[in-house]
Amino acid sequence: MKRFAGIRRLKERRLKFFRMANWRNGGIRSKFGANAADLRDVFLDRSQRRSYSRYRVSCPLKWQLKPIRSVVFSQQEVLMKKLLVALVIAIAATFVGVANAQKLSVDVNAKDPRLFALEDLRPGMKGVARTVFSGAEPQEFGVEILGVLPGFPGPRQSAIIAKLTGSNVEKTGVFAGMSGSPVYIDGRLVGAIAFSFPFSKEPIAGITPIKQMIDLFEKGNVNETQRPREPRAISFAQLASTDWKPTLPKPAFTGAPLIASVSQGSPLISLMGQQMAPIATPIVFSGISQEALSLFAPQLMANGLLPVSGVGGSAAITTLGEANEKTLAPGTSVSVQLVRGDYSIAASGTVTFRDGDRIYAFGHPFLSLGASDMPMTETTVVTVIPNVNNSFKLSVPGQMMGAISQDRASGVFGHLGRAPKMIPVKINLHTSRDRTETYSYEIANDAFLTPLLLNISVFNTITSSERALGESTISIKGQIKVKGQENVQLDQRFSSANSPILAAGSVAAPIASLLSSGFDDVQIDGVNLDISSTDTKHTATLERIALDRTEVRRGEKIEIQAYVRTEAGKPFVQRIPVQIPEDATPGQLLIFVGDGGALQEGSAAKAFVPQDLGQLVKAINKVKKSDRLYVKLFRITPGAIIGTDELPNLPPSVVATLNSDRTSGGYTPTVLSPVYEMELPPAEFVISGQQLIGIDVVR
Repeated sequence: MKRFAGIRRLKERRLKFFRMANWRNGGIRSKFGANAADLRDVFLDRSQRRSYSRYRVSCPLKWQLKPIRSVVFSQQEVLMKKLLVALVIAIAATFVGVANAQKLSVDVNAKDPRLFALEDLRPGMKGVARTVFSGAEPQEFGVEILGVLPGFPGPRQSAIIAKLTGSNVEKTGVFAGMSGSPVYIDGRLVGAIAFSFPFSKEPIAGITPIKQMIDLFEKGNVNETQRPREPRAISFAQLASTDWKPTLPKPAFTGAPLIASVSQGSPLISLMGQQMAPIATPIVFSGISQEALSLFAPQLMANGLLPVSGVGGSAAITTLGEANEKTLAPGTSVSVQLVRGDYSIAASGTVTFRDGDRIYAFGHPFLSLGASDMPMTETTVVTVIPNVNNSFKLSVPGQMMGAISQDRASGVFGHLGRAPKMIPVKINLHTSRDRTETYSYEIANDAFLTPLLLNISVFNTITSSERALGESTISIKGQIKVKGQENVQLDQRFSSANSPILAAGSVAAPIASLLSSGFDDVQIDGVNLDISSTDTKHTATLERIALDRTEVRRGEKIEIQAYVRTEAGKPFVQRIPVQIPEDATPGQLLIFVGDGGALQEGSAAKAFVPQDLGQLVKAINKVKKSDRLYVKLFRITPGAIIGTDELPNLPPSVVATLNSDRTSGGYTPTVLSPVYEMELPPAEFVISGQQLIGIDVVR
């Protein structure tokens, strides 16, 4: 009985708790839809049911549900505890994920013991800087802080002014290739040497604070998404042009790269030495002749790029190397590789800071390209060339270790272990001496740089084996492979004193049109070229044309005689058979015979906005070729051109709709509607000129 009394007291305490929770006698039945016996079998195990059987003998009926209610509540309590634990774990996991996602911003805002805060700098502080003067190992030289220049190079930015000391820098001064050299005070990183004073008598430099470099790049890495771009208007003259000119993102300035950036004609030219400018970025050209380099040097120098002709071999196409703790350490040389393979074009600088697999370098922009994708390689320095105007590093790119992904105001930023997407180029050059030379290399994929680099390399390929000056005839055939589209076909001949320049431009122009079109899905998978060259000029002029008759029926053939005279005065006649279309309307037809350039220039379609990449590729393939003759029949009747499509022989109702008072624009009206067009195969000579003649179509 004592045992049962103890049980009753325990159940009474539980009952009191149930009453506080608004439980009522019998409520368990309605709650679970079962009687006491059913609940006993569900909630009590075997030993509990035996104790319950002994207990209910001496207890009234109202107590018999108490142990069941107790068990129900006990199991609900355990369930609630489990749910609470799961909720705590989920919240903790969420906080851990958020902490990892915001780790960069936390690290940036918190004081990093590795970095020297800008506000702690004082004039007179001394430290050391590191850069490579020869080989691959960085050497130290002294730095004395002179002060801080707020508001330079931009708002809410600062530059640290310092004097460099040491035997090496006293001999070379601030030199091109030093950009990014890290500066330390008390073992903590202050920033990157990035600016210089032109014509300064002492090695005084500007330093980009390291926090500015980290802040700019880390803010851009949180959400590195770009808004979709819109397609741009494309000019047919641009597509047909062979005299291609680069359009780089910076305006031209006078003087050498280290001279302050003063526009031509500015009254500030006399004060150029009193301004501070970014240290020039030396670009080492290996495999590029001095003549080719001299031709393109003004375009490069106008954008802060110092061309340096390499004395070593070209940089091989290497696979992605495996990084270790010594890879691209602060103070070592790093190259942004623009071309690699049989040709090598690389911009050299210095690593400022390595944080895990993240690399910060240069301390100032390379080309301010923003998002980019270029190989990042280790570099060895041959030597530093002391120069009165501008000393520079002579360096050789080595193993590729990652990719440069950002090029912005405070330097370049890259990742180790990432391989960039390059454009492979293969050229077979058939020389005038019956030899075939094959060149293979890769070019960085960039809307601004790729056409320029391709223009330089194709021109150098031709002039490396053929004459650069004087008359020559160059034939170029090939394909530009565009992912997901038909190939862009190249088929041109040039016969003039500047044929190599025109041939190189004919390859660069369609590449520029594709990459600057505004479409996000442009991916060039390769460029294959076959180039043939002779040392003679083969040109002729179309003087006149004649017909074998003046009237013709629909479906009949006529013969056009094209009278051509070579530059040497030798005449010859090219006979062109033409069939009149079966559906030609009776009346007068105009027959045009001329070179592709003249036909393209006379077309009413001057520009269009492509709806998709496929339409642009087709338009490039439809561009008329300037080295051969075309025959085109026109009818004098109203027509229109919409986009790239010609709509000839429009009914009056359609013309009235296009000319409605309620609409304007959207089409180009024409008075000559095309009826028939034929491209003639290339002749022995590159023929230029145009002639027009009429013929009557009778029933």
